[in-house]
Amino acid sequence: MKVAYIFATPRSASYKLGQMILPQLEAGTHGAEVVGMFFFDDNTLVLQRGNPIGERLARVAAEKGILLMLCDLCALERGLARGEPVWCDPATGRGRVEPGHCEPVGVVDGVRIGCFPDLYAALAANPPDQVITL
Repeated sequence: MKVAYIFATPRSASYKLGQMILPQLEAGTHGAEVVGMFFFDDNTLVLQRGNPIGERLARVAAEKGILLMLCDLCALERGLARGEPVWCDPATGRGRVEPGHCEPVGVVDGVRIGCFPDLYAALAANPPDQVITL
C-alpha cells in the first residue's frame, strides 16, 4: 500500500513524524510505502536546515523517493521560501491561472514548495492509495 501524509495539526511533524513515522522508515518497519509528505503551518519548521528531524527525513526521502513539499503560503510566512504565492494572487486573494514563482530557502535538501495543484501533479506519476492527514 502506498500512502501520502499531510501534516496539518499542531506538532504532527515534530511528534508523530519525528517520534513514530520517521524511526519506522529508517528501520524499514513502517509497513507502507510512503510516496509523499505535505507540511502546513508550523509543521513546515521541521524541514528547516539544521533541524535534526528534517535532516534525517531528507536522507530517508532521498533514499526512498519520497516527495517533501511545504505549503507555499506557510513557508513564505515562516521565512522558508521567497517569492509569492503559487496559485493565489497576493494583491487580490483570488486564484491564478498561471503560477507565481516561489522557491525554498534555508530548508533541507530535496524540499519543494507548492500548493494542492503542485502536490497532485507531483504525485501523479506515483499516486498514493491513501492520503492520511495528521
